[in-house]
Amino acid sequence: MVYRPERPYRHGSAERVGLLLVNLGTPDAPTAAALRRYLAEFLGDPRVVEIPRLAWWPILHGVILRVRPAKSAAKYASIWTAEGSPLAAWTARQAQALGELLTSRGHELLVRAAMRYGKPSIPSVLDALRADGATRVLVLPMYPQYAAATTASVGDKVMQWAQQVRRVPELRFVGAWHDDPGYIAALASRVREHWAAHGRAERLVLSFHGLPHRSLELGDPYHCQCHATARLLGEALALPSGMLQVTFQSRFGRARWLEPYTEPTLVALAQQGIRRVDIMCPGFTADCLETLEEIAQEARAAFLGAGGEELRYIDCLNARPDFIAALADLALRHLQGWPTVAAPDPEARAAAEAARARQRERALAMGAKD
Repeated sequence: MVYRPERPYRHGSAERVGLLLVNLGTPDAPTAAALRRYLAEFLGDPRVVEIPRLAWWPILHGVILRVRPAKSAAKYASIWTAEGSPLAAWTARQAQALGELLTSRGHELLVRAAMRYGKPSIPSVLDALRADGATRVLVLPMYPQYAAATTASVGDKVMQWAQQVRRVPELRFVGAWHDDPGYIAALASRVREHWAAHGRAERLVLSFHGLPHRSLELGDPYHCQCHATARLLGEALALPSGMLQVTFQSRFGRARWLEPYTEPTLVALAQQGIRRVDIMCPGFTADCLETLEEIAQEARAAFLGAGGEELRYIDCLNARPDFIAALADLALRHLQGWPTVAAPDPEARAAAEAARARQRERALAMGAKD
């Protein structure tokens, strides 16, 4: 094993703590070429597609990457903004807002954002943190509900990076935070604001990203944690029985996935005479293709086409202050024992040292008198 060269160790250099937020990822542009690169990395992850490479590689490179990029590029183009990908923009804002809030609370941290697939990559951001003096790093995957295909994949990438560096920083990982009180409170507040502005619909549908059903059978806690989040949110909102429904979206391929599926559920509700539905995606912490295009556009069209009158999408938590505060509380709980409290300015530090010296002198004087 050949490790990448690092700058010489400098005795006495300040050691800092890094906080790395990691979201799923996004292509660089809404083009077929960019989507081909992104999908090759995403669908090439064995955590995402648990099919033997010999069977999967011909399908991925011979069929999917020839057909799907152009279709996906058109979808991305429908949500692309002047800032680029909504997911990338929101994740960057989350990191900035979180860093500012932690600073205001007296904590000195290097807060950065990375993507599991695409840019900025996890290795590149970890390299930057190390260059800035980080000797301890807390990794916070922006997936409240744990899944091997998401949370564990982040850990894989971090450890792959660690295998290539000479001085590995101390590492901590946040796993599931599906039942975090601050997260649940921020979700409830977001729904209440929506209802205050628009009134309540007949149903509140919580759409989580789907996974193959076999992930449940193989031990993933994801399905259970999605339902736990829904239950806690329903309790926080004091919803009557039957008003809240949990569904799963983004099914890929022909295999059975976690059920019920979102779009067929919405069609069935419309056919049953439900005219107004509110829909939220609690598993997504930032708006992205799956929320803005798949839900707010495609799912709405399916509901209206089946006879529904109004489907209102409730935005993700994005960079809401209450959500950023929840992330700060979550991070600080996992950072306990690490030196995150900001050092005082030089004048304050000198004054404190002088005060301690005077206390020592008084203590010695008192001992001499005794």
